[in-house]
Amino acid sequence: MSGGSVGSSPPSERISSSSSSDLKDLEISSESGCLSIVVLGASGDLAKKKTFPALFNLFQQGFLQSGEVHIFGYARSNISDDGLRERIRGYLKGASDEHLSQFLQLIKYVSGSYDSGEGFELLNKAISENETSQDNEPANSRRLFYLALPPSVYPSVCKMIRSYCMTPSSHTGWTRVIVEKPFGKDLDSAEQLSAQLGELFDEQQLYRIDHYLGKELVQNLLVLRFANRLFLPLWNRDNIDNVQIVFREHFGTDGRGGYFDQYGIIRDIIQNHLLQVFCLVAMEKPVTLSPEHIRDEKVKVLQSVDSIKHDEVVLGQYDGYKDDPTVPNESNTPTFASVVLRVHNERWEGVPFILKAGKALGSRKAEIRVQFKDAPGDIFRCKKQGRNEFVIRLQPLESMYMKLTVKKPGLEMATEQSELDLSYGQRYQDTKIPEAYERLILDTIRGDQQHFVRRDELKAAWEIFTPLLHDIDAGKLKALPYQPGTRGPPEADELSKRMGYMQTLGYVWVPPTLAKF
Repeated sequence: MSGGSVGSSPPSERISSSSSSDLKDLEISSESGCLSIVVLGASGDLAKKKTFPALFNLFQQGFLQSGEVHIFGYARSNISDDGLRERIRGYLKGASDEHLSQFLQLIKYVSGSYDSGEGFELLNKAISENETSQDNEPANSRRLFYLALPPSVYPSVCKMIRSYCMTPSSHTGWTRVIVEKPFGKDLDSAEQLSAQLGELFDEQQLYRIDHYLGKELVQNLLVLRFANRLFLPLWNRDNIDNVQIVFREHFGTDGRGGYFDQYGIIRDIIQNHLLQVFCLVAMEKPVTLSPEHIRDEKVKVLQSVDSIKHDEVVLGQYDGYKDDPTVPNESNTPTFASVVLRVHNERWEGVPFILKAGKALGSRKAEIRVQFKDAPGDIFRCKKQGRNEFVIRLQPLESMYMKLTVKKPGLEMATEQSELDLSYGQRYQDTKIPEAYERLILDTIRGDQQHFVRRDELKAAWEIFTPLLHDIDAGKLKALPYQPGTRGPPEADELSKRMGYMQTLGYVWVPPTLAKF
């Protein structure tokens, strides 16, 4: 075993909840020395489309230095270094041939199995050779392993990393592991996976990535809520009637039907991505911006969620889903779901949070829609036009806008719905908005766990959804059919209406970026 014991991790990785309270703010110390980034599953789609492009963008921006970083691909495919480079070249955009060539030369490839030591011994040898051959800080070794792999192989891969590829105990530095969702299929499987990984690595060494937490507008939520006096007195049940968190895709499973059918839209999108957004919308103000204080508040709000009621759930499955030969003819797997969460605490008692996600719908977008209560004493008789809403568009065309009732220009005292608008494409024209994966990989290198899912947070999330998921799997709730290209089952709109959501009729938000570009 080339690595030291779990307890040998450096002080920066042993910051506990109690010691982190002594931090005034999250301060990341600068580190130097050899940085080895290992992408396991290097020949797969996730690595080619997301992981390697994110590393390339970090390299372009100067966060990864040629003389300091080495990137290793590891997979079962029997290819050469140049073979891997050619596979990913077409996914690396926006650079000169010279710059692209410099990045590709940082990449080496090691072939091996995911459950035997021979390949990992070769991988460790390749990493060690680079750590000693360059002019790096003496005896300093930083090793980051990105598991772009199915969760079923996490335990065996992590065991191999633990046995053969840890930072040597004679070196300073660290070993960190990024694991992708899905983290289990229900509470029991998630806890089993957490226990298996927990036997091999400290919690401070594990980074459970949810790329939604890396999105620019999601990261802005804490600033919006807690840095603006405008929202502080309004963000509660006295003023907010309902909250919708929506994810829409205009395409179906696109050849992934067999994989998707094992999980469904709730496991794939709602239980992780939308629930993380929900936490940031509903949580209380953390004591500081330290990762543990923020994640403590997320856990508290998850633990305050009541059990989900069957009559506050609508499931759907688009017509044509079962035409995929990999999908069983009797499948009840939902491709659409609208689920109401209720938070039992002083701030949110009585306010429904509607989490809605679906495939093969009429549009592509992800947004948060906070709808305020009616203004009392409606002297302008404008109640039917719609309510005030604060909308945060996560994708595409990142923006946020407040829907207001204003006087319609002209001689008459007539009102209409309009907006106060911040569209990022117009306001920040010269600013490149980072991709979620590059932000989260950089956070991992810096040791910042704020935007990653902690084990108790994962458990609390599964406790909310597991009873519902088991009932769906048992056929106690049926997925309703809907036509591709629509809003989903009409029953979902009826549920939103029953929860108090009032749709604004005749109002269409037009992003300024569309007119400009």
